[in-house]
Amino acid sequence: MNGKLYIVMGKSATGKDTLYVRIRERHPELLPVIPYTTRPIREGEKEGEEYRFVDEETMRDMEKDKKIIESRCYHTMRGDWYYFTAEDEQLAGDENHIMITTLEGYEQIRDYFGADRVVPIYIEVSDVTRIERALGREKKEETPCIAEVCRRYLADDEDFSEERLSQAGITRRVCNQDLSEALGQIEQILAGDEDAV
Repeated sequence: MNGKLYIVMGKSATGKDTLYVRIRERHPELLPVIPYTTRPIREGEKEGEEYRFVDEETMRDMEKDKKIIESRCYHTMRGDWYYFTAEDEQLAGDENHIMITTLEGYEQIRDYFGADRVVPIYIEVSDVTRIERALGREKKEETPCIAEVCRRYLADDEDFSEERLSQAGITRRVCNQDLSEALGQIEQILAGDEDAV
């Protein structure tokens, strides 16, 4: 990869997916990097859109072949789920790319490709908004698991603590209380505006 890689990240239920889709619609020249996961596919998801769904054995084979750039495991109420980014055909060429990952994933990808090529886009909303969105999403599951919503909420507070954000060099934040304002802030980042947000 020789272009820029824009990393969209934030706590769960901050609207990362919605913003990612809107940015991709506005900027089709940004090529998506679809991460991999071993978790089960959710209602409404499609293979190769949000994630590439694989089993753990496939992931271990990719690990042996040194194809995994970064990975993390979540010990959920439904078992261990792995999420990872692989060096595959998606990252070939000189084009600019965009993807969603975690703060930890961002740091590993930045260290792999270099800080000059990897641009963070950190999304945030109020805690109340996050809980409301997370509960709304969980209600749509065939078997809702409120314990998992709570686990994810508490884990995010640790994973995206102010100390960790500071250590990772995250200084710009996009507030997603209003979708159009958030999109405008992201547009400034994509345009290379160093003073954006």
